[in-house]
Amino acid sequence: MPPRIVIIGGGITGLAAAHRLVELAKEGTLTAEIVLLESSHRLGGVINTQQSHEFLVERGPDSMITEKPWALSLCERLGLDSQLIRPQSEHQKLYTVHAGRLVPLPKGFLLMAPTEIGSMLRTPLFSWGGKLRMAADLGLPRRSESGDESLASFVERRLGTEVLERIAQPLIGGVYAADPKKLSLTATMPRFQQMEHEHRSVILASRKAQKRRAQLQNESGARWSLFVSIDTGMTELVRRVEQKLPAGIVSLGEETRGLTWDDQGEYWTVQTNTRELVADAVICTQAAFSVGRLLSELDPLLAKELSGIPFSSTATVNVAYKRSDIPHSLDGFGFVVPFVESRKIIACTFTSVKYSGRAPEGFELLRCFIGGALQQELLEESDEALEQHVRKEMADLLGITAEPLLCHLERYPHAMPQYNLGHMDRIERINERLGRFPSLALAGKSYRGVGIADCVHSGEEAAERIAGRVVGN
Repeated sequence: MPPRIVIIGGGITGLAAAHRLVELAKEGTLTAEIVLLESSHRLGGVINTQQSHEFLVERGPDSMITEKPWALSLCERLGLDSQLIRPQSEHQKLYTVHAGRLVPLPKGFLLMAPTEIGSMLRTPLFSWGGKLRMAADLGLPRRSESGDESLASFVERRLGTEVLERIAQPLIGGVYAADPKKLSLTATMPRFQQMEHEHRSVILASRKAQKRRAQLQNESGARWSLFVSIDTGMTELVRRVEQKLPAGIVSLGEETRGLTWDDQGEYWTVQTNTRELVADAVICTQAAFSVGRLLSELDPLLAKELSGIPFSSTATVNVAYKRSDIPHSLDGFGFVVPFVESRKIIACTFTSVKYSGRAPEGFELLRCFIGGALQQELLEESDEALEQHVRKEMADLLGITAEPLLCHLERYPHAMPQYNLGHMDRIERINERLGRFPSLALAGKSYRGVGIADCVHSGEEAAERIAGRVVGN
């Protein structure tokens, strides 16, 4: 009998792991039986595209980052590269809410640091005192202490409170649905730590990075922008991976309820709601707290570390309107909402403006985000209350008073891992404990990145490591 590798979880991480194992088998470097267990009745996890009337609705992520190459590489190997689309270039503007109205983010901001002095001086987003404080970065010394630092501490120390509250918190804190006072800079934005270490000034380093990126794009004729999507929706990525998997690998509606290890025979027993499987190796791709529950009896210390990674909850609300019912020009990709504005949403994407083919002619599709670490209490409210919050914010910020033509709400409880201070130290402790179980791999967004590209990389890396272990035996 060939060795059996069980993958627990059928989100994009588990699918990427299964696909990579199948590739290795086709290359002749692996002979194994692969089993993928998914507790729900669909694959893809948070990736979930639905066609509603003539609208293409993304209930989960709507794009992939291209600076990290792993998702793009997978798309190319799946034959999906011809279906990748970039955001519509004529609308590359992002707004933020300031004093109750939408204000364009200054041109040239690299996440949280300005690279164009002129736009920074002209923007009404900062007071003159805030602009002077930001400019102080040019002369400030490097941080003398070593070790981790919160995102809030870093931004406030280098660029001031106004940049933290009006740029960094809604942009970076929003990506991680996190509290910037707790968010680890080492785990989320290590390049800014490196910028300070190498160049001292974050503004000067950001300007150099921006020029270098533009030069590389000109030299290479870069095909893609920073983000790309799929013309028929992100679920197409899930469907293509599933098509590449041999029949019988995927088992839906099978919840893993127990995981035990026989250190004498060196095999795993995976207990599900329907059967018991013996495996030579296991790849766990669920959220860290779920893996912690599975391993609580086997290794309480490892389980404690896994369960110690906090998660926040979010919700998305897709709303559609006639274009004539929207007073705002929608001349951008959307807007973010700083926490200091005390509103009920944290961001809004102008979906049909950002990507083509999302709404029929004469209509617009918008997507709002609710919750996160700073507004967890909102997720305790009813669906009707959340929808009303969105409609009120659309009226206040975009002037929309008409009834939405469709309104789709999707909740994601405990879906976003919080890379808080000390996260990377925790990952080291987890890896140290995992050394006792070389045929067990953990993968997914709980550990080293939350985006689709990160999840693909994590799944493929786990698959290669486990394949090496199985072949080595």
